[in-house]
Amino acid sequence: MAETYASDFGTILLFLIGAAIFVMIGLFTSKVIRPDRPNTEKLSTYESGEEPIGNAWIQFNPRFYVVALIFIIFDVELAFLFPWATVFGRRELIEATDGVWGWFALIEMFIFIGILVLGLAYAWAKGHLDWIKPEPVVPKSRSKIPVDMYQRVNERQYGPGKAEPETTEPRA
Repeated sequence: MAETYASDFGTILLFLIGAAIFVMIGLFTSKVIRPDRPNTEKLSTYESGEEPIGNAWIQFNPRFYVVALIFIIFDVELAFLFPWATVFGRRELIEATDGVWGWFALIEMFIFIGILVLGLAYAWAKGHLDWIKPEPVVPKSRSKIPVDMYQRVNERQYGPGKAEPETTEPRA
């Protein structure tokens, strides 16, 4: 019996070692064959399509937190629905109580979902779900270089009368 356990653990160990070697070979191969051409665009921070402007230590819009809390509420609701469905949907309990158990479970879940819907309606009525994109605040710096010099560089880079490159994507 001891040989069986040792051989079973040995098999698991061989699979783990094989998996680690497989991953290492894949990572090494990708490092060798991939192009390595970093530029400012690739090295810039990208988060949710917003350009990183200014200092990172700023106050965020409270709507981020409200939307996150609403998401967590409904995520927790789903976590409660699965055990509810397995426990209250047991056929032997429903048959033993002549269907009262099933009706009790159904009414209980409607009350639970109703409370969550009331919370969502409250957040909606208060305007917490309305998303208004704030205008980015461009930091003002004191530079010895005149503003028209920046404009000339932009015109040379992007064309006359344009401050930034044209994109084919619609702006939100």
